[in-house]
Amino acid sequence: MTSYKTVNPATGETLAEFPTLDDGGVQDALARSDAAYTSWAATAPEERAEVLTAVADIYDQRADELAQLITTEMGKPIAQAKGEIQLSAAILRYYADNAADLLADEVLDVPGAESSVVQKRPVGSLVGVMPWNFPHYQVVRFAAPNLLLGNTILLKHAGNCPQSALVIEEIFAEAGLPKDAYINVFATNDQVADMIADSRVQGVSLTGSERAGSSVAETAGKNLKKVVLELGGSDAFIVLDSDDMAATVKSATRARLANTGQACNGAKRFLVAEDSYDEFVSLIVAAFEATTAGDPSDKSSHIGPLSSEVARDALVEQIDEAVAKGATLLTGGKAIDRPGAFLEPTLLADVTPEMRAYAEELFGPVAVIYKVSSVDEAVTLANDSCFGLSGSVWSSDPDVAREVAERLEVGMAFVNEHGTSLPGLPFGGVKRSGYGRELGPWGLDEFVNKKLVRVSKK
Repeated sequence: MTSYKTVNPATGETLAEFPTLDDGGVQDALARSDAAYTSWAATAPEERAEVLTAVADIYDQRADELAQLITTEMGKPIAQAKGEIQLSAAILRYYADNAADLLADEVLDVPGAESSVVQKRPVGSLVGVMPWNFPHYQVVRFAAPNLLLGNTILLKHAGNCPQSALVIEEIFAEAGLPKDAYINVFATNDQVADMIADSRVQGVSLTGSERAGSSVAETAGKNLKKVVLELGGSDAFIVLDSDDMAATVKSATRARLANTGQACNGAKRFLVAEDSYDEFVSLIVAAFEATTAGDPSDKSSHIGPLSSEVARDALVEQIDEAVAKGATLLTGGKAIDRPGAFLEPTLLADVTPEMRAYAEELFGPVAVIYKVSSVDEAVTLANDSCFGLSGSVWSSDPDVAREVAERLEVGMAFVNEHGTSLPGLPFGGVKRSGYGRELGPWGLDEFVNKKLVRVSKK
């Protein structure tokens, strides 16, 4: 059975196929990862940091090649793919450059002993289950802090980006990471469940769908394993007012259509004050209609295809269902008549709770617009979601916007920007968007033994 294959979503052409591991191969990977942990955990932190720096250097050197592979496998516009590689390198350098501070012991001022110190120590082999929409960034933000700690990684990547998965493993080896400290596994979902249950695995991190997160969390819970989940989102983009609506709409368009709308923290719901609503709608409809969909390898294409025709068709079903129940289609809504998984950039209004588009994540170039009559209505509507990843508030008065942002039930709230991801900022959500954090010191604190060493007075 082959479930790992590169299918160019811009053409539908199958370019490469790879077999999944048999059960013996999975057991071999578990044994190798466990054996590698002993020596990697004992390696000096400075040496572990040097490996991360070397990986970042290779990312810089091979950026064009790696970006093109992303574009081929999942359709990301080439300039954005290059940006993903650059961000991945920056994350690696962040953990390498700040290793001493991030791994430093914490001395506690607690009486009754000579000393009380909390050390940061690794825990063992970890399973990572990563998605296709950011093939390198998602892997690096999980792997970098944990390799710095001394944990080892078993990485199950998405089935539609196997070549990216293999090249990541290759780069870690090229950078000097000891053999088997990072192992790519072309595993099935059932095999992943077996890996999580195995006593040699100490935790699991998944970025993906609610369904996948629920399944992984259930298996991890049954086996008392720590789990980090980064799941879906339906981020609100709240416009209170603007002294430059064209600039605000430009930001809104970018926040929704980046990565062809296939980002968990994309701006999926625009909540606009009634005084600004008509101008905002007029400008953003024009912006969506001016957005060029085409070959993602062509720098003139603003958006590329969705990851697959199946994903595209599922999104069209969500749009059609909303329109059938009374939603207003402001623009777009149809598959583009050309080879590949292309969809017109789409805007919906008059969406109500009876429609799937109200509560479900719209994972593609589709947004919903609401008119709100007050700040309280905007906050209530923004929080009326099972998701809680991030959200943003836009206003010419940042103090007012900050007050509104603090009322949002999300893991990340922004004022006059949206979806910012930087190595030193925490990333994660609440509610059905998951739990746990990645990036910054928070990412390093998830799979760590915070070990107390207390020396009594004589």
